[in-house]
Amino acid sequence: MIIGVGIDVAEISRFDAALRRTPGMAERLFTEPELHLPSGERRGVASLAARFAAKEALAKALGAPPGLLWTDAVVHTQPSGQPVLEVRGTVAARAEELGVRSWHLSLSHDAGVASAVVIAEG
Repeated sequence: MIIGVGIDVAEISRFDAALRRTPGMAERLFTEPELHLPSGERRGVASLAARFAAKEALAKALGAPPGLLWTDAVVHTQPSGQPVLEVRGTVAARAEELGVRSWHLSLSHDAGVASAVVIAEG
């Protein structure tokens, strides 16, 4: 049973400008595995914008309650390239309240826009 669906888009250039003008913003939004590739290289802004869109879409799928922490939702990439969600803390508590048992995530970025769709399934 689908419990919630969320979708979000982020204009990549606008997201990049926000990161540049707000010191520490990336560290408040993302965990270390989201910020850096396994090689240690920092992810590109399009990839970060897609991860931001995923966190926004996840919040929408959960009904956008107040108090969710950005870093309590982590977007990982499997070796196959498939993105997956890890939830903990505030996000996991809300998901448990709603009966969410699994997540489906799709990310994309093209033509200057990053997007994400999240489906919460119970």
